[in-house]
Amino acid sequence: MKIEVLGMGCPKCHNLEANVKEALKKLNIEAAVEKVADLPKIMSYGVMTTPALVIDGKVKSAGKLLTVDEITKMLQ
Repeated sequence: MKIEVLGMGCPKCHNLEANVKEALKKLNIEAAVEKVADLPKIMSYGVMTTPALVIDGKVKSAGKLLTVDEITKMLQ
């Protein structure tokens, strides 16, 4: 599983990354978590608002800081 957190470094982007890691820990899942700040790459996903969450190449959320519980449900 590959998880990407898209964002330019705003506080919400950092919080989303932390929430993703917490959700993975909660579910005892190992996955590569990559922070993507490259604007052309972010736009290649069709994302116009950050933070955004991409799981295995599919955009699951954009423009919203997901909670640990919301991310946990996506990963199950």
